[in-house]
Amino acid sequence: MTHRFHPSIIRDYDIRGTVGATLDAADAYAVGRSFATRVRRAGGRRVAVGRDGRLSSPMLAAALIDGLVAGGIDVVRIGVGPSPMLYFAEATLEVDAGIQVTGSHNPRDDNGFKLVLAHDSFFGGDVRDLARLAASGDWETGEGSVTDAAVLDDYVGRLFAGYGGGAFRIGWDAGNGAAGPVIERLTRLLPGEHHLLHTQVDGTFPNHHPDPTIPANLADLRRSVAARRLDFGFAFDGDGDRIGAVDAHGRIVWGDQLLAILAEPLLREAPGACVVADVKSSNALFDRIRALGGRAVMAKSGHSQIKARMKEEHAAIGAELSGHIFFSRDYYGFDDAAFAAVRLIRAIHLSGRSLADLIDAMPPTCASPELRVALPEERRLTVVEEVLARVRAEGAEIDLTDGLRVTTADGWWLLRASNTQAAVTLRAEARDQPGLDRLLGVIDAQLALSGVSRTPS
Repeated sequence: MTHRFHPSIIRDYDIRGTVGATLDAADAYAVGRSFATRVRRAGGRRVAVGRDGRLSSPMLAAALIDGLVAGGIDVVRIGVGPSPMLYFAEATLEVDAGIQVTGSHNPRDDNGFKLVLAHDSFFGGDVRDLARLAASGDWETGEGSVTDAAVLDDYVGRLFAGYGGGAFRIGWDAGNGAAGPVIERLTRLLPGEHHLLHTQVDGTFPNHHPDPTIPANLADLRRSVAARRLDFGFAFDGDGDRIGAVDAHGRIVWGDQLLAILAEPLLREAPGACVVADVKSSNALFDRIRALGGRAVMAKSGHSQIKARMKEEHAAIGAELSGHIFFSRDYYGFDDAAFAAVRLIRAIHLSGRSLADLIDAMPPTCASPELRVALPEERRLTVVEEVLARVRAEGAEIDLTDGLRVTTADGWWLLRASNTQAAVTLRAEARDQPGLDRLLGVIDAQLALSGVSRTPS
């Protein structure tokens, strides 16, 4: 028996596609068979499986488990929950690997799989190897079993164990994603006053899409914070591994700013520690880490890329602009938005200042949010290559950590291919709005030379 995946679903750090178009039950079964083969050949036998709240997740999880069992794997089902709960299960249960069925922050009809083997991210060549095994039918066979494990309460208990005092008035928006039940239980343990939004898991996402990098998706949280005069608010993506935040004034606090806040107490407690941030992060963050005595490392974007680089650098903490925050010191090294919230409450408390005051104290910059431009799948990489060739010919100062990050007199701009969607992503940062406008104008001109418009006509 052989199986061929649609090439678009084999991503750099997970498997993700549109259900009914590029991803179906047969694909999930094949993922199970191929991953079972990798686990068995690494000497493993037991795999934890979790799923998010998308409408297609039960179907995909069932087919995935069938494939794992047929490959001789004993499956431990942990049920519906955020991806960090699956990572927690993989780190603490007697299992050899884990798979989360999730579409993360993608549109509601998308879904996929995030994989962990022996506490390490399973990405890049490993994901492509699953496709090779399926195409050749090179699968192990066996008769596995299926059992269930309740880990939610243990996971929430571990989150609360990271709390460091302080009672605040906080808004929480789970966006009807898989983190909702975790947030409900966690806020019962935390001191202070907590106002919860959209914690019921609902794969139709009836209130707004769970992607906190898009300002429109934070509108409900910002209204709640303003109406109740709360200290700050947190928002979560569909599978609970990315956090968004707003301060008391309703200002969005981006992932690099959150990392700057988290780094201060950490570098007091662990002087000289390494802090990793992705290529989309502000220069102000890297400067702040160095000013605090830390070692700043710029890395490729992507949750698996950050985790791998953190292990390589023995980093204490890492983050992406998109709100993935990874904790190695006093935690397990994976990205966990609920744990990030707990640690942020602690960091704000230890600072003796409000979140708004902490933001006011940061160097003034003028930056765009992360912007996405949808493109046909086959153009996702070629557009970046075309722009790179042109700016290189102009003699620009370029960093190629991930895509191209170009430094100019005004600041810097970034263009890279998305690893989760058929799109390119871009960002720019300058000292002031005129400078930012010039940088965005440069990007628009470069995209236009490749036949791409940043804004729909």
